[in-house]
Parts: sequence; C-alpha cells; structure tokens
Amino acid sequence: MGRPPAAVVFVTGSKITENAKKSLASLKRENPRLEPTLAIIQAHNDPMTQEMNKSFAREIGLRVIHICLPEGSSKDEIVNEILRLNEDPNVQGLALDLPENLYSSKVLNAVKPEKDVDGVSDVNLGLLVRGDTYDCLVPPTVCAVMELLEDLGGKMVLLVGVGGAVGAALQCVLQQEGAATLTCRWKAPQLQSQLQHADVVVLGSTKPDDVPVSWIKPGTTIISFSRDLLSEKHNYGQQNNHAAENAVGSLAIAMRMQNMVKNTERWIQSQHYRKWDLCCLKLQPLTPVPSDIEISRAQSPKAVDVLAKEIGLLTDEIEIYGQTKAKVRLSLLERLKDQPDGKYVLVAGITPTPLGEGKSTVTIGLVQALTAHLNINSFACLRQPSQGPTFGVKGGAAGGGYAQVIPMEEFNLHLTGDIHAITAANNLLAAAIDARILHENTQSDKALYSRLVPVVNGVRVFSAIQLARLRRLGINKTDPGTLTEEEISKFVRLDIDPSTITWQRVVDTNDRFLRKITVGQANTEKGFVRQAQFDIAVASEIMAILALTTSLQDMKERLGKMVVANDKKGEPVTAEDLGVTGALTVLMKDAIKPTLMQTLEGTPVFVHAGPFANIAHGNSSVLADKIALKLVGEKGFVVTEAGFGADIGMEKFFNIKCRTSGLVPSVVVLVATVRALKMHGGGPNVTAGAPLKKEYTEENLQLVADGCCNLQKQIQITQLFGVPVVVALNVFKTDSPAEVDLVCEIAKQSGAFDAVPCNHWSAGGRGAVKLAQAVEKAANQKNTFKYLYSLELPIVEKIRIIAQKVYGAQDIELSPTAQSQVDQYTRQGFGNLPICMAKTHLSLSHQPERKGVPTGFILPISNVRASIGAGFIYPLVGTMSTMPGLPTRPCFYDIDLDPVTEQVEGLF
Repeated sequence: MGRPPAAVVFVTGSKITENAKKSLASLKRENPRLEPTLAIIQAHNDPMTQEMNKSFAREIGLRVIHICLPEGSSKDEIVNEILRLNEDPNVQGLALDLPENLYSSKVLNAVKPEKDVDGVSDVNLGLLVRGDTYDCLVPPTVCAVMELLEDLGGKMVLLVGVGGAVGAALQCVLQQEGAATLTCRWKAPQLQSQLQHADVVVLGSTKPDDVPVSWIKPGTTIISFSRDLLSEKHNYGQQNNHAAENAVGSLAIAMRMQNMVKNTERWIQSQHYRKWDLCCLKLQPLTPVPSDIEISRAQSPKAVDVLAKEIGLLTDEIEIYGQTKAKVRLSLLERLKDQPDGKYVLVAGITPTPLGEGKSTVTIGLVQALTAHLNINSFACLRQPSQGPTFGVKGGAAGGGYAQVIPMEEFNLHLTGDIHAITAANNLLAAAIDARILHENTQSDKALYSRLVPVVNGVRVFSAIQLARLRRLGINKTDPGTLTEEEISKFVRLDIDPSTITWQRVVDTNDRFLRKITVGQANTEKGFVRQAQFDIAVASEIMAILALTTSLQDMKERLGKMVVANDKKGEPVTAEDLGVTGALTVLMKDAIKPTLMQTLEGTPVFVHAGPFANIAHGNSSVLADKIALKLVGEKGFVVTEAGFGADIGMEKFFNIKCRTSGLVPSVVVLVATVRALKMHGGGPNVTAGAPLKKEYTEENLQLVADGCCNLQKQIQITQLFGVPVVVALNVFKTDSPAEVDLVCEIAKQSGAFDAVPCNHWSAGGRGAVKLAQAVEKAANQKNTFKYLYSLELPIVEKIRIIAQKVYGAQDIELSPTAQSQVDQYTRQGFGNLPICMAKTHLSLSHQPERKGVPTGFILPISNVRASIGAGFIYPLVGTMSTMPGLPTRPCFYDIDLDPVTEQVEGLF
C-alpha cells in the first residue's frame, strides 16, 4: 500500500468532516434559526463511541442528544423510545447504537425513513437496491468500507459474518461498483475454499480461533468491522495497527455525521412548499339523483393521511382522527410563511327562501370543478354544523347531491369534538361566575384572600393570572404578605352585579325549555337564586373567538377579554378577572386546529368553527383560510362561504373577518335560484316541509324578472366593497331554459362580471366547470377592495351606514335601552369595534315578510350587546332566539344506527 492504513483513514475522515462542516454552515447561513439535532439511542455501555459521536458533531456543528437506555432493555422499550423521537419535530435524525441481538426488523423499521441517518430501514434499503441513491442514505459502516477499497471492478469480495441490513446494503453497493460478491458464515463448510479465491474479505465479526490465517491467500485485502463501528484494515501478513483500527471506526462515525447533514438538507427541502400530487376520486352520477347519504356511502374516501401527503402536509403537521378526519397543526403557518397566498373566493347568496339556496353545495361544486376537472389547486373552507339542527328540523349540512363533504355522517355529528370543547369552556366560565358571586356574598375579605391565595407547604404565592390582575388594579406587589387591607379588598372582590350577567350556559341540542331557567335553588347555594338561560353551543362567544383568532396566543388574549357582566360600579368584569383564562385556553387547545376532510371527488376541505350568522359573523375560521391559502399555492383558490344572504354574511365577512385576518378577497360568487327570485317577484310564500306552489314549478318569466331586483341589489352591495362578483345560478330540474337565460342576462347587465348556470348537484364538479372558469377569470380582474366604514366612527353612525347602504333603510331608530348600552360601551372603551348586525335573513329589511327590495323603512334597534373577546358590537334588530326548539316531528325520528354494519341511517 502507498501509505500506512491509519494515515489513509485520517486524511479521508478529515476531508469528509470538513466537507460536512462547510455544507452545514451553508445551510445555516440560509436558515439562521436552524439547529439540526441527531438523537442516538444507546442501550449498552460504550463511552468511547458516545464520545466520538459528540466530538464529530461538535466539529461539524450538529447537536447530538444521547438517549442512554439501561443494558438489558427490551426491543419494545427501544421501539417506544424510537416512536417518541419520530414525533419530536426538533429531531431531524435518529441513529441506533445497540447490542447485536437488538437489531431486529421490528426495531430498525420503527425508525421513520426520513429520520433514518444510518440507512437501515427497509424503505432506505429498498431505495438503495433500486439504485435511487439520491433518495436514500447509505449506512455509515458501508460508506466507511467503500472508502477504503479501490478498483473493485472484476474483483471477488467475500463477506464473512456480515448479515442484516448492513450486510445487505454492503453487498448491493459492492455489486454496483462492479465487484462480484459472496456471503458466508464462519462455520460454513465452503468457507476455506471461498477464502482462497477472494480478492477482498470483509469481516463483520471476530474470526474464530479454529479458522487459520493460512486459509486466506497472500495479498488479500482484509477489512474487519463490528456493530460498534470500530474497524481495522490490513494486508495479509502485516502487523495489526490499532491506530488504524480506531481511525477507521472514526471514519464510519464521520460518515454518520455526513449522512446527518444530508438528512438536514432534505429536511429543509421538505419544509418548503410542495407541489400537489392529488389523485381525485371518480364520480359516476346517477339519474334520478339518489339521497345525499346514499351518494356519500357509494364513494370510498381516501385515507386522510394520503390526502394530507398529496396536498403537501408533513406527517408531523397532522393529528389523525379515525380514517377520514385529521386536525392540522398551526406550525404549518410558520413553515410556509414565505409562501405567497392563493386567490380568496367568498360564496354568498341572495336573500334566501326558508329552504336555502345552496351556498354550501356551490362551494363544494366549485372546488370539485377547479381541482378535479381544471387541475387547479383549491380548498373549500366550511363551518362546522351544530348538532342541534341536525337532530331538529334542518338535517345535515355537508352540501348535497354530487357536491358534498364525505363522510357526511362524520361531518354532521361530533366531527373532532370542537363544539364539545366550546361547551366545556363556556360552561366552566358560567360556573365560575356564579361560584364567585356566592363566595363573595358569604365570606369576609380575609377569608376570601386566604382561599384565593392559600399557603402551600408554608409558602403563599400569587399565580400568574393573579399577578396580572394586581397589575390591572395598579397594585405593583408580588409578595402576598405585603398587601394592605384596602388592596386585599380590591383584589378579592369582583362585586359582580347579577342583573348584568350576559354569559349564559350552552348545550348543543335544540331544547326550548332551557330558554329561561332559574339557577341556585339548592339549599347549598344559600339563597343565591337568579334567572338565567341556555343558548345553543354555537351561539357562544367562544365559538366566534375560535372563528376569528389568528394564533394560540391571540385566542388566549381574546378569551381573557370576554366581558361576562358589569360590577356594581358599572365597570366590565372579564374572564381574566375571574382567573379562568388559562383553563379556557387548555380546553380549546385542540379545537383551534382546523379539521381536514374531503369532497366526493377527493379534493381537500377544511371544516372549522361554526358561529351563528345573526348574533355572530357566520363565517368559518380565519385560521382555516390562512392555512389553506398557503397550501394551494400562488395560483390556487380557497373558497369559503358566508352565512345567510350577502347583506348579512358577506357584509360581516368583509367588515369583521377580513379586518381581523388582513386577507383581501379576490372574487365573490353570488348564489341565486329561480325559486328564490320568483318569491321576491311576488310569488306565494315558501314554507319548509310544504310542497311548492305551481308558480315555482312552472315557467313564469314575469315573476323571475320582477324578482331579479333582489339579485341586482345584492350585486350592488358587493360592489360597495370593490370586489368582482360572479353570479352562480343554482339550477333545479323545474327551471326552464328561458328562465335560466333571463336571470343570467339580467345579472350581467346589472354589473356582474359573469353569470353562470350550475348543475353540480346532479353532475358534481363537471356541472360547475363553467363557473370555475368564470371565477378564475374574475380573480385576475382589478380589485379595489375597501371596508364599508371606519372603525373610528361612533357606534350609532356605523350602524346607520350598514342600514342605509346595505339594507336600503331610510334611517335607524334606537330604543332607549339600546342607546343606553351604546353609551355604556363607548364609555368603557369599546366604541372602535366593528358592527355585527343581528337581523332576519329572510328580508333586506327587519320584516321577514317584505321580499324583493324594501325601501323607505326605519330600522329599529331594540338592543345592543357586545362580544368583546371576539371583537364586535352586535345590535339586535327585533328579538333573536339563541336556543332553537324541536318541531312536532324532529329529524331524530328518521335517524338510526344499523347494529350490524354500524352505519348511521336517516341523515338525509
């Protein structure tokens, strides 16, 4: 050999280390916050290897953590540790230093392939065998052996005692370099013959004494290694060189660190935006169209982890619930913060009939058309339906026909438990209010203080939330023993005025008998009795906060700001004052993550939040929209829906949701039906559950033309905000071609960018292709988006602008109660919040029976309330029920479970 073996190895190892160091430094320059971490699981006492790993890592700039398990640890214990590290987002690489007997397939394949820096999982080995060297990592020991061998072409290499993953990888790499390979066990009868014919011998374990050196022909190159990565290289007849032995071991560790740098580079690439590789599901629409549940059941949805991978989500960004639902973590927003947003589309509607005009169906049909038929990335973002109406009068809310979210029973029932989390948080706060009043009424300041700030293990300390309350009170003390009697009294007494409590308990069931209740009737409540009520869960302010929050920290702050009552001096009392903010946040920590589902054609959907559309803003969550806008890419589309007609849901979307999110809409899709237009043109009343009159099932062009005034008004409302509008005419089988053509013509004459008839209900995405094309073109139009009013205006003036410009009112009239509340909110510092009008959705006016475009009316404001945490004032036009009741024949009569198949029946 040209130089001593140790020198060869030292030079090679140094070069590898230097190259790895330069590569990592370059990656860190491009990614300043990068701290690549290699976790090494060790289950035997080997301080030398451990120290070598740390030394090389320090030199290169890697962070290494050793998990030292006790000797004798079982395979299951090793696997449990591997699985924990697999899910740790701060660990980019995982290696194993174990006794030989623990290197089983179960252990090796527990390591995630993307973290497998030793390249020993079946996935990595499969890529290596297939020749995909770019996509795989070669085991460090194999790399070290190959670095020491030269000119292998045509040579015979014998592997003795080399087995498992490393043996398979070594044999593969040797053959790729042109060598012929044989493998043999030490006790094989053909060993002597094979040793005498080999040009190179690689030993994977110590040579037994009964195998004489004379069996190896002179001049044979011998490389010996063991699982602890220590090796030696020598020619037959040379004296063993222990320096070389240790140096070769260090070479293999240097190779491990080089693999870790390669893995870090891949990890960085994986964090970048990924092009979608979506496999859409095929639809075969039937005529006549079956029921929604039959259509849903006929389609086999993709596994949600497959869908997540197709749209560029990382495995550590999803939390899977069953087979078809997954929560998406907010960390994605940080990963894709530099990714440009896609186009933002809002689906709104004209003033509807009580039957609804199909906004959800249009939303789903549009994204199915964009993605499954035009190959444009798109995401639908929908509200989660309340279970109350599902079992009451409305039934499901997953779209309909061949434009649905599937599985519809999952969508319409518990989903991932968000509404239950809201119920728990809401009712914890309600319980805290009544309990605090009771304790303040029955205890002295001293007794309250000793219980609120108890002595634990001889020490009395304030909690973090109590310190925050002290600061708000202007008491800058941290030692509980230093407060004066006056300061203690200020601290312990909220002095809630029970008559001002606005926070109600909630339940997600239609229950009319909870609309007015009495609480505190048990003797244990010592005579503290008051009238209260239950609202339906989705009416909770916490639901509105979930829909408007932009981060976990933002949600916590909003929850703390919720005003639940006034004190006896007229000052607001908040959840933060009650000390419950942190607990509410804990209950909501999973609900803040949007739920991923899919349409009938396998395109992605986010289902998240479902606030009321009257006393709240009626839109799905800001977070779902933001995540979706990153995922679709710059040329993609996110389609979301606003509750009720454009005069209510769209106005709130622009003035409340867009202010919170900072997002700018690209297009409004305005949904209309011939049925609703005929109603606005003077047609007879439309009643849910009753057959339609003949005016709605027979051609009547005059009724349609007269009713288009409402469509024209809604187009004008959209134009107030400077956003292009495309009219989507949701076509029914009773609509005549002449009626459809008339509506489209009038819409375009009235300022719509385009007007398109849609048949997605009966044909799926194919029936909305023309709508999708129109939306794509409209999104490229000049956009002059603007808000309707300035937040600096007085509350009354903001209400007046909405009433006159959107509803067409002549003016507004506030009741004395409403005026008093406006004055109070202004005095308390809440005057700069946006307005969320609570008004009937069945008319542009406050009178449901007035259809078309009413004019000349005075809009009466009976009451004004505030959702301070959510961030809006909501005036009530008339009375608003926040607890629906059950009809004579609720939907639950038809809902059942097949005990054999476990399939839900009766959800439409």
